[in-house]
Amino acid sequence: MGVVVRARTGLAQARQWLRHPMAPYFILIGATALLVGIGLLEVYSASTTNNLVTGKPELGTIAKQAASAAIGVPLLIVAARLPVRVYRLMAYPLLIVTLLLLVAVLAFGQVSTGGNQNWLVLGPLTIQPSEFAKFALVLWGADLLDRKEKRLTSWDHLIVPLLPMAGVIIGLVMLGGDMGTSMVIAAIAFSLLFVVGAPARLFTVLTGGAAGLATLAVLIRPSRVRRFTEFLSSSAADPTGTGYQAAQGFSALSSGGWFGVGLGASREKWGQLPEAQTDFIFAIIGEEMGLFGALAVLALFVLVGYSGLRIALSAQDGFIRLASAAVTGWLMAQTLINLGAVLGALPIAGVPLPFVSYGGSSLLPSLAAVGMLLSFARTQYRRGEVDDLPDDASSGAPAPAKLGSRTPKARDRAAEKLGNPS
Repeated sequence: MGVVVRARTGLAQARQWLRHPMAPYFILIGATALLVGIGLLEVYSASTTNNLVTGKPELGTIAKQAASAAIGVPLLIVAARLPVRVYRLMAYPLLIVTLLLLVAVLAFGQVSTGGNQNWLVLGPLTIQPSEFAKFALVLWGADLLDRKEKRLTSWDHLIVPLLPMAGVIIGLVMLGGDMGTSMVIAAIAFSLLFVVGAPARLFTVLTGGAAGLATLAVLIRPSRVRRFTEFLSSSAADPTGTGYQAAQGFSALSSGGWFGVGLGASREKWGQLPEAQTDFIFAIIGEEMGLFGALAVLALFVLVGYSGLRIALSAQDGFIRLASAAVTGWLMAQTLINLGAVLGALPIAGVPLPFVSYGGSSLLPSLAAVGMLLSFARTQYRRGEVDDLPDDASSGAPAPAKLGSRTPKARDRAAEKLGNPS
């Protein structure tokens, strides 16, 4: 009985702690730190052996990732201290710089072995501007929609210029061949529209249009056609061709068992699994840490998503609400696309796992975005704009805001004008 009593007491204390307005702040710090740490450990494990096999410097990959983390952590700390007005001031300059870099990639970019033109070499630095475009769209879109809040009752202000600009960014990224990143950018735009309460029929039209464009993007590249065909029909998969990476990923996951083969003991990293330290690092995690380790990593991503949503739901400032929801949509969409590919639930899209996969161009914007969420949480707490969550519905405390909703007056105007878009 003593054990049961202590367990109940611990659960009650945990629930009480979760109701504290600063709980998302500390959960986000802890979950992000653990994911970055696991990422460094697994990038080291997945890359060193493969580097030896391919004749590259043994510690070359982990040295670059550690350098990115050494830059990213201070960047997160600085971002967590910046006031909200600084993020709003950054919106347009960052968008303009990102667009120029995306154009520069198409003109001078480096073509990868897979045929994508995503990378820009600037002296000793190699960057992927499409990763920074996610952060730029979050800031610009949130600032734009917050400024236009009273005019979002008409279709033209709701759609323009957010969707045309998102379309330009997606188009530039797609011209470089990166369909996975384009899907994440589209998820950011959808998140922003959802938060401002865009009507369901707009999402129906956008989803249909996105599906048509995605189909066209698949059909114009034979390698995508083969990947998609093999995804739809496992009997048609070629384990020695385009299905090789998926087959090796399944082999790594299935060999991990409950507790894994041990850190550093992966067999697939010996050159069998392509992109083991990037797109398919979760397969190495499953092999070395087993089912329990893989579930623990999934739980950390759930905590990141939970924290981001809590910050967005408690926000009274429109920009904070929009930007927090958009960042959460970005990170969760990218996580789902990556894990879906590794687990065979989605076609392979070449999207890195946030905070974990190798690549400074992915890690730095993600850590900066988390730092921004931390800044928002601190700002709201200092302003007294958030309260403890109520114990139950009868507590009399005000219910948290719902994403995708407007004030009563705004809803009335939207119902009147959006119902008659002409």
